[in-house]
Amino acid sequence: MAAPMEEDDVDIIDDEHLNSMLVFPPDVQQAIEQVLPSNDPLDKPDFNAVEYINSLFPTEQSLANIDDVINRMRLKIRRLDDNIRGVVRGQTNAGQDGRQALSEAQKAIQELFKRIKDIKEKADKSEQMVKEITRDIKQLDHAKRHLTSSITTLNHLHMLVGGVDALESLTRRRQYGEVANLLQGVINVMEHFQKYMSIPQIRQLADKVKKIQTELGIQILADFEDAFNSQGGKLVSNQAQLAEACLVVNVLDPKVKKDLLKFFVKLQLQEYVVLFGENQDVAWLDKIDRRYAWLKRALVECEEKFGRMFPRDWDIEERICVEFCNITRSELSKIMQNRSSEIDVKLLLFAIKRTTTFEALVAKRYSGATLRPIGEDPTIPIAKIDTPEMPTNPFEIDDAIDQAVEVKTVLKPKPSPFQGIVSQCFEPHLHIYIQSQDRYLGELIQQFVSDFHSHGPPRMESDESGAILPSSADLFVAYKNCMVQCSNLSTGAPLLSLTATFQKYLREYASRLLTNNLPNLSNLYRTQAGQGASTTVGAMGINISALLKEGLKESTSEAPKFTPEEQYLVCSLLCTAEYCLDTTLQLEEKLKEKVDTTLVDKINLNAEMDVFHGVISNCIQLLVQDLESACDPALSAMNKVNWAAIETVGDQSSYVTAITSHIKQTLPVIRDNLASARKYFTQFCIKFVNTFIPRFVSHLYKCKPISTVGAEQLLLDTHSLKTVLLDLPSIGSKVSRKAPASYTKIVVKGMTKAEMILKVVMSPADPPQSFVDNYIKLIADRDTGNFQKVLDMKSLKRSDQNAMLDLFRTRVPRGEGQTNSPTAHQEHEGSRIRRLEKLIKRR
Repeated sequence: MAAPMEEDDVDIIDDEHLNSMLVFPPDVQQAIEQVLPSNDPLDKPDFNAVEYINSLFPTEQSLANIDDVINRMRLKIRRLDDNIRGVVRGQTNAGQDGRQALSEAQKAIQELFKRIKDIKEKADKSEQMVKEITRDIKQLDHAKRHLTSSITTLNHLHMLVGGVDALESLTRRRQYGEVANLLQGVINVMEHFQKYMSIPQIRQLADKVKKIQTELGIQILADFEDAFNSQGGKLVSNQAQLAEACLVVNVLDPKVKKDLLKFFVKLQLQEYVVLFGENQDVAWLDKIDRRYAWLKRALVECEEKFGRMFPRDWDIEERICVEFCNITRSELSKIMQNRSSEIDVKLLLFAIKRTTTFEALVAKRYSGATLRPIGEDPTIPIAKIDTPEMPTNPFEIDDAIDQAVEVKTVLKPKPSPFQGIVSQCFEPHLHIYIQSQDRYLGELIQQFVSDFHSHGPPRMESDESGAILPSSADLFVAYKNCMVQCSNLSTGAPLLSLTATFQKYLREYASRLLTNNLPNLSNLYRTQAGQGASTTVGAMGINISALLKEGLKESTSEAPKFTPEEQYLVCSLLCTAEYCLDTTLQLEEKLKEKVDTTLVDKINLNAEMDVFHGVISNCIQLLVQDLESACDPALSAMNKVNWAAIETVGDQSSYVTAITSHIKQTLPVIRDNLASARKYFTQFCIKFVNTFIPRFVSHLYKCKPISTVGAEQLLLDTHSLKTVLLDLPSIGSKVSRKAPASYTKIVVKGMTKAEMILKVVMSPADPPQSFVDNYIKLIADRDTGNFQKVLDMKSLKRSDQNAMLDLFRTRVPRGEGQTNSPTAHQEHEGSRIRRLEKLIKRR
């Protein structure tokens, strides 16, 4: 053990050398901190001896304790030396113990390996011993299995030889009952000898069995032909023997069964072919009932006579019925082709109705197993959803399931294969039906027109919105009935022809019932203008120019307006057009469901829906024009006011009150009438403000000259109108609804422009540069013509106007502000003058 460290043994080592000895890699340092966490400053990796000493002796007075600090350091160093010494000695002993443990483990593994090897050798010896013991037993098992197989094969061979001999004997004696049972057994036994066909004797037996089967088939067919031909197809005496023969046929080749059924079915329908030949009177369509009555009697007679002869799974009655349908379809096609000129729609529909009724009865009576594809189960159901409460729209009957809160799924069998088995022969002649439907729909439209003219438009009730015309529902009900009837007959070209007929009368309905019955606002203009012009010519005899001005004045002072009944009519026609539009879309969907998948793309009613869209647009435009015409006198009155003489700003002007009054009278009526078509009422409001606001601005430009006070009064009036227009959709409504954002945006944008015009007019014209800049900033309009109108409103001198125009043109980029096209209002005024001039010339 080393001697304790004395004071003289402590070497003074510089900081740089000490740091180089104690620096560890970062991962090692991190591992040390995790294993031996410490808060001692001496354990820190960035330890600085100078800083540590300064922390121990921060002042000179603290140096008085230096001896105590040195003693503590020496004591700590001794303890560390003791710990290091103990750890080093412990590691020396641990290495020796580990080597000893490893040696012992190796010895244990060698011992375990020896034991495993001994166990494997003993297992091999045991297996060899078991094989020697069981060798004889395996030989006995193989011998037993081979002996059993040989005995079984010999028994089968004995049965086969005896069965073949018995079959030959029974076949000659026509004992078909025993043959049926024996033949099936022989065929089953032959299956065991398929792997022995290379043996000549076995192959001879197989050939003999096939020969017996062939002879049985020929013999049974001959027996049936002899039995029925001798009795003329009537009741035969040897039914029991023939019934046993049918059991034999089930075992024979399927071709034998097919030939036998073909013979029997043809024999049963022999009489039908003769009775209803092409040259017979009963073969024509007017006596088609007799064909189906004959089949009913024939099937009943067949069941009574031969019901027990044929097995039930042969479906002999259904086969007779199917062949009857095929013959009937072929014969009717020939007869109708030869006598097509004699077919009228009444006769055709009579034959189709009787035929479809017959097909429905047959579908209930028989499963159609002889017509369905092989492997298809006729009892498999398909899902169908119960239709809820019956809707008013005829084409929503099948779609009402989508609007139900709860639906129930039931099972419905697939359509019967008998559907159309005979009636498809009428398809080439369905053009007669299509033509009759064309005439019927034409007469229906004419009846609708006559009823409308005789009874007038629908009556207006105080609490009723614009109701649709009853004729529209009647028209689509007729369409649905035609579509269903035609789709039951054919889903091909005839249904396309019927669709074309529908399209024709949809357009005609829109034209004759909707468009032609719209009240014409221009006629009211012409009537009043003509009356004013004739009075002026007769009394005063002034020139044409004065006459036009006078007529225009008359038309503006007494603006035509729809009566409440006419407003109701326009709204009713709009609602009817909307109903027709929606129902036409559903009609198109139903037609696409009914028609063949290859013809779906040819069903397109977009053109007809566009026609109804046009009717709706016309109705909205008429309502807008009606309200505009009511507001025109008030706008004209605004232009007649001397705005330069206005001295004080008061309440809103009388023309604003007049416009507001007209709006409050008209809007609630239109809104109530369009309660069922709310979206079109919104369109009406948008169209009205889109035309009224530009017209108001146009009239605003005509208010000249105008003083600052007059401009303030007009600004007040404009703000009042803006408030009324913003509240336009809900004026007079008990329920306050927020106007659509698109509508509010249009009103705010248009009326703000009018307010900005007035604010520019109110601004001083001096200096001119500030006035022009203010105009460009507030109005942002680069049109020189509009700027000229603002200058006219301020009543500036011509020289001042020219100077401002030049200044305006310098502020506007080149190419802008040069538009001189007339405004929409000027075009409207010019068109009214031209219409008035034409009216005077005609008079």
